[in-house]
Amino acid sequence: MAAEQTAAGTSSAQTQAGPLSGITVVDLSRILAGPYCTLMMAELGARVIKVETPGTGDDARHYGPFVNGKSAYFQSVNRGKQSIALNLKDDGDRATFEKLLEKADVIVENFRPGTMEKLGYGWDTLHAKYPKLIYAAASGFGHSGPEMTRPAYDMVVQGMGGIMSITGHEGSPPTRIGTSIGDIGAGLFTAIGVMSALFGRAMTGEARKVDIGMFDCQVALLENAAMRYFVTGKAPGPLGARHPSITPFQAFNTADGHIIIAAGNDGLFHKMADALGKPEWKTDDRYTTNDLRATHVTELEDEVEAVLKTQPTAHWMTVMDAAGVPAGPINNIGQAVEYPQTAARNMVVTVDDPVTGPMKVVGNPIKISGYADPKTRLPAPNLDQDRETILREIEQ
Repeated sequence: MAAEQTAAGTSSAQTQAGPLSGITVVDLSRILAGPYCTLMMAELGARVIKVETPGTGDDARHYGPFVNGKSAYFQSVNRGKQSIALNLKDDGDRATFEKLLEKADVIVENFRPGTMEKLGYGWDTLHAKYPKLIYAAASGFGHSGPEMTRPAYDMVVQGMGGIMSITGHEGSPPTRIGTSIGDIGAGLFTAIGVMSALFGRAMTGEARKVDIGMFDCQVALLENAAMRYFVTGKAPGPLGARHPSITPFQAFNTADGHIIIAAGNDGLFHKMADALGKPEWKTDDRYTTNDLRATHVTELEDEVEAVLKTQPTAHWMTVMDAAGVPAGPINNIGQAVEYPQTAARNMVVTVDDPVTGPMKVVGNPIKISGYADPKTRLPAPNLDQDRETILREIEQ
């Protein structure tokens, strides 16, 4: 694996201003779920100090692709943070870590439950010593229940949480969602929990523990699949590119590819029927309500595609837009990140890293009035890069 050089003695600048400016986060997390939480906090103005293992650092530093020996994967979720390497089993480094905690508002970790207690830094211990410190833990199964000590990665909880069972096409082998929704979902829920705890602390003066299980988050994201099971007693299966209860709401074949049409109510169905030159569908006994359309979904799909296959996707996009029917092409990743709306919303920004040179990364989808959304971001730190700056500050 490619390794990243340590650049101790240099310091990265502080993150941009935001609603979390003045909040300091000590980040013990690694790889993705925890770092995604703290990335969102850094994007919103918090100062995030990564505490990493000496010599190796966050495992994500060793995940490709690499640019000049630096992980682009690591860059994508750790930009705008600072780094200090500490061995929490070493007395001197423990003293430094505890001085960091004295000045921190939040600690985030994603170790297996029990790890922090073994180090002497569990919630009960830290809360007694640092009563204003919010403690956030993101783990595979949370800090309670019979599965709590099991290790987990993204794909494990995707499978166990039911999401893989409704992904793909009927009869297809198990299919992982194309992004790490197990980690990203947990990261987002952790960020929500931390920010709620910060608000609660501001209101009551009390700090809290935020306990997030990746498995819980997958269950929470099941949306209508869980409700369909509760109502019918039958576990839903995969439906490909079709909505389970709204029709027509799916991807259709065109003359040169696909188009998604989402006619989410009777009015939109009528507009779609007119736009496709099939006004008779509006009064067809099979299609007059959503329930009837869902019952006859295969027949309606065949009829819609018979029309759509006569022209390319671009033609039907123009037709659907003119009719006011929600529709869209199926973009690949390149098309998505180069889409005009992506640029208009500043969803691709540049990190000017001294190791890699300018590098594009995905921007922040949270736009808040009164705060800048710059086109450039600060780079991810090299391992232990900010040691001298941090040590000077905590000694003051």
